[in-house]
Amino acid sequence: MFTQVRLKHPGSSLLHIAFFNFCRKICHAIFIVIYRRRRVGVERVPRTGGVLLVANHQSFFDPPFIGGCLTTRDTDFLARGGLFKFKPFAWIISKLNATPINQGAGDTGAMKETIKRLNEGKAMVVFPEGSRTPDGELKSFARGISVLIKRADCVIVPVGIAGVFDVWPRHKKLPRLFTRPVSIVYGHPISSDELMADGATQAIEALHEQVRELVEQAETLRSR
Repeated sequence: MFTQVRLKHPGSSLLHIAFFNFCRKICHAIFIVIYRRRRVGVERVPRTGGVLLVANHQSFFDPPFIGGCLTTRDTDFLARGGLFKFKPFAWIISKLNATPINQGAGDTGAMKETIKRLNEGKAMVVFPEGSRTPDGELKSFARGISVLIKRADCVIVPVGIAGVFDVWPRHKKLPRLFTRPVSIVYGHPISSDELMADGATQAIEALHEQVRELVEQAETLRSR
């Protein structure tokens, strides 16, 4: 029994895993009750082994939305370094598996930590747009995502999110309540070798296109 629990986040204590899953259940309940969340393809995410979940970035709600809907394993995140300045909040997000990254500073430390976690068999969520979209539209991906794909021993799962921008756009200080449904679609896993077969530029373009298609599917899901 405990062996299966530990597989949710390899290398972590049972207490750490229990805390994460307690918070995950709260987030999941909020998205179900308040935002009528809809999800497709969660079963496509491998239950074990390193997984890089690559998603569009609409809101501060993206990390708990992705992690909250994924019940089979715990997720790790990259978070803006400024979020770690307030120590109580830094402690909470660290316990929720967040790693600080300094945007625009070539943060090799965060990159190495991400690769390390993936090689340990963890599931890592990244937003290759770099920051939240200002208008709800998908932006271009940073080239750093190809470094992760090339160096990490993992599979890649593209993810498309829709509706979360309406809930909490970057120009709003607080989220809206009881909006239209929010939705998420998890894509099929892709091996890093398959994705990088034609080079880094083509890999980024292919991944961007897959995320774009999943965002469109998620938008359609909201209307059902």
